[in-house]
Amino acid sequence: MLLPEEFQLPYEEICPFAISDGCGYNGSMQTIDRLFSFIGKSPSPYHAVDTAAGILAGKGFTELREDTPFAIRRGERYYIKRAGTALIAFIVPSDPRSFSIIAAHTDSPCFKVKTDPEHSAGGLYTVLDTEGYGGMLMSPWFDRPLSIAGRIAYREGNAIRTALYDAGRPLVLIPSLAIHMDRKANEGIALSIQKDMMPLFSEGTGKGSLMRLIEKETGITGILGDDLYVYSASESAIWGADGEFFSAPRIDDLMCAWGAVSALSEAAEPSSIAMAALFSSEETGSGSVSGALSDFLPSVMSRLMDSLGMDSEGKAIAISSSFMLSADNGHAVHPAHLDKADPESHPVLNGGVLLKYSAQNKYMTDGETGAYVKMLCQDSGIPFQIFHNHSDIPGGSTLGNLAVEKVSVMGADIGVAQLAMHSPYETAGVRDADHLLRFFSAFYAARR
Repeated sequence: MLLPEEFQLPYEEICPFAISDGCGYNGSMQTIDRLFSFIGKSPSPYHAVDTAAGILAGKGFTELREDTPFAIRRGERYYIKRAGTALIAFIVPSDPRSFSIIAAHTDSPCFKVKTDPEHSAGGLYTVLDTEGYGGMLMSPWFDRPLSIAGRIAYREGNAIRTALYDAGRPLVLIPSLAIHMDRKANEGIALSIQKDMMPLFSEGTGKGSLMRLIEKETGITGILGDDLYVYSASESAIWGADGEFFSAPRIDDLMCAWGAVSALSEAAEPSSIAMAALFSSEETGSGSVSGALSDFLPSVMSRLMDSLGMDSEGKAIAISSSFMLSADNGHAVHPAHLDKADPESHPVLNGGVLLKYSAQNKYMTDGETGAYVKMLCQDSGIPFQIFHNHSDIPGGSTLGNLAVEKVSVMGADIGVAQLAMHSPYETAGVRDADHLLRFFSAFYAARR
């Protein structure tokens, strides 16, 4: 990581940040270093959940399992994982009457490695057959160091086991075609994932060579399945005239996922059930067992309330009194394309918490819930800014408006402003990492 040595922290200290009266912080550089550490440990959704679980376990959270009865105690902290890519964590107060939920997602647009992916390029090279995951900007994937990470499944006796895998080094690269061979390259071309974007893996031909490499590196044999992704191996970096900007892979949405877990892990006993919900599959529509459209959140909430002895009336009251922050970053105004932004809404890097509105219900925010977010920011001294899409350039959906199809709570869409969304290397503001953490901490500390 491109940080001064005095600001580099070990992985065990990724999460802690000093909290004063529920929403303090200890400075932008230390905060951004911890964010970089989280991103570096989370090259795939599986790793993001594993990293988050490690932070929570280190802060006294007890793991629950969906296939085991819940035994929830007031005043205790818990987390539960699903499918390796989603996680819900919560703190139960002594007198729980509602939920304060921050929802974020663990996945980012990338290339997913197909089964038996090795493909011979004229008998000269081995490239890997991949397909697109989510709506990515493809051209920035050329000519940068890439690696592979995800999950493998293998046989152990009569059972199937899983393990995380991360090559942890530059392993593949997608080479661009030289300008001498494509004189119109700078005029814009349509890219084919199947033809143009296949990562170069090795010289010669090598069917089965990727699995052999993984078996050699992990010591695991009998691999029968895998969920592997190509990811950017570029290091996170702080830059700008005054070190005010940073760039990193997977800022969308690991920045919000990390912030939610960090704030929850440091929260004192809240007045409501403080919850962080990390979903996967957001970039592909959330329609999976670990997505926001699944029954993961309502199931956990219902079982939690059952374990606390709430009757149907108490459950209905708790849900109706709850609030969700749908936490996913939004677009900063691009310095070369001001016309792509709303004429009046001009979010900038380091401008504070981004409050997002949409007339098409792409976001949860309405006048009342937006006012609540503004009040929290004002009372905590946290800057905020408003985001509307350009009226002729509608944005996509995110988590909150999908999650409420399963559990109807009020809420608002928030995040921070960033550039180059869905690129393998995105950009945001250093101070906004602090703004986000402070806001999440204030949200959990607020009395509802």
